[in-house]
Amino acid sequence: MTFAVISFVLITLLFLDFTGTFHRCFGWLAKIQFLPAILALNIGAVAALVLLTFMFGRIYCSVICPLGVFQDIAARVMPKRRKGTAKAGTPKHRYAFSPAVTWLRYGVLAVFGVLFVLGVNSVFALLEPYSIYGRIASSLFVPLYQLGNNLLGHVSIHLGSYTFSPVDIWLKSGITLAVAIGFFVLTGFLAWRNGRIYCNSVCPVGTALGILARFSLFKPVINTEKCNRCGLCAGNCKSSCIDHKTQTIDYSRCVTCMNCVGQCRRNALVYTRVPPFSVSTMLQHNFHATDSKTTARSSDDSNSANHHSGNSIRRNLLSLAALFTFVSALRAKYLFADGGLAELIDKKKPDRATPLIPAGSQGLRNFAKHCTACQLCVSVCPNQTLRPSHDLSKFLQPEISFERGYCRPECVRCSEVCPTAAIHRITTAEKTAVQIGHAVWVKKNCVVIRDNVTCKNCERHCPTGAIQLILQDTAKPDAPKIPMIDTERCIGCGACEHLCPSRPLSAIYIEGHERHRMI
Repeated sequence: MTFAVISFVLITLLFLDFTGTFHRCFGWLAKIQFLPAILALNIGAVAALVLLTFMFGRIYCSVICPLGVFQDIAARVMPKRRKGTAKAGTPKHRYAFSPAVTWLRYGVLAVFGVLFVLGVNSVFALLEPYSIYGRIASSLFVPLYQLGNNLLGHVSIHLGSYTFSPVDIWLKSGITLAVAIGFFVLTGFLAWRNGRIYCNSVCPVGTALGILARFSLFKPVINTEKCNRCGLCAGNCKSSCIDHKTQTIDYSRCVTCMNCVGQCRRNALVYTRVPPFSVSTMLQHNFHATDSKTTARSSDDSNSANHHSGNSIRRNLLSLAALFTFVSALRAKYLFADGGLAELIDKKKPDRATPLIPAGSQGLRNFAKHCTACQLCVSVCPNQTLRPSHDLSKFLQPEISFERGYCRPECVRCSEVCPTAAIHRITTAEKTAVQIGHAVWVKKNCVVIRDNVTCKNCERHCPTGAIQLILQDTAKPDAPKIPMIDTERCIGCGACEHLCPSRPLSAIYIEGHERHRMI
């Protein structure tokens, strides 16, 4: 439980932190998530997770996966739903054994596998647990976190301190918000109703790891001679995988949370080493032989004390995690740009023939094949240029738009945090040589033509010198000049589009490239 809370808090902070501080220390937590590690061809991380599952069961689901821990937290903070009957002197149980929905589990896994092979990430990413939690954190938790930061910022400014700097809070995508709310409510409700139903009935990663967990070396094992079928283990099993009546455990659904071990009053259930591929009766016999030296009375007292101590530790850790999350807001750097003296009218997104994606993506095909739409890059983008796409072919995957900022050549944050290699890590020097698109001038929108005024915004702010001003008419040397674009030098950063004073559409916009080029 301790490691699960720490892992959950740190992964959440990766989405909340807009300064980049936590990514430098804990960014690896996003890169060891199961599907992102596979997409990034992170062989070491994948091998480690597989070995961990073979050794100890579904530790990934109970400790590393943020959606799994989120469900446990949701089940704890929501009012308890007692169910079932109990023997005299024992409390009613919160959970109950339920048979595995095999057709649903393996049906979803099969569809997920087919879509994965076909590269249809925009569909199968909707069910991937890390990406589901990423969208929840990015759409629901980040605005609340930023609101708290801004409140502290306003207070500190009045006190003459600039420890907290206010940041812009804006809705990046209504559809993404709706999807995040839907999964937030769905997973929270299922967790309240009967524990980890999503993990063990829908989640393809959980099903895949469950196949490996059947043969894990360490498992919780029931000693049938000590067990009196009281149901405490099943009543506290959030995976609903313990049938106390038949004294069996479905190891493919067990997430190794140890709740059953902590609740057993007769020491009849212990997490121990068992021979792989052995039958159930042999497991019970082997366990009984190694445990016969302990007495029932001493084990009852010991387990009771450990149970109360464990609950106290869990409460303290959750309180500490909440406090840590609250005080973790750090000072953000101001990234405001001079947009001239244009009338403050919201810009409209131009109709691009080819969408823009971050430098390091290499091209649309690689990006669509690897991105799981976890929204981590969207959350950390300091330039406010990344937002989820509404196009069904790349649903919720990030794309670049310049209504609120432009992609600064010195910023490579998205490439640093991407866990799937959809955006390969690049340096600042490499980014200035990557052409993700090129600028296009729209004559009818230009204020020089439309209003006959002098404007140098696009030329002044172009970081590569790809825009020069030329005479409209050589016969009129005193007339305002118009921009000429050198498409071979343009890298598609969007500074010209964002800072163009023309409203609602810019006179210059960036057209994307299907494959990125080096200049």
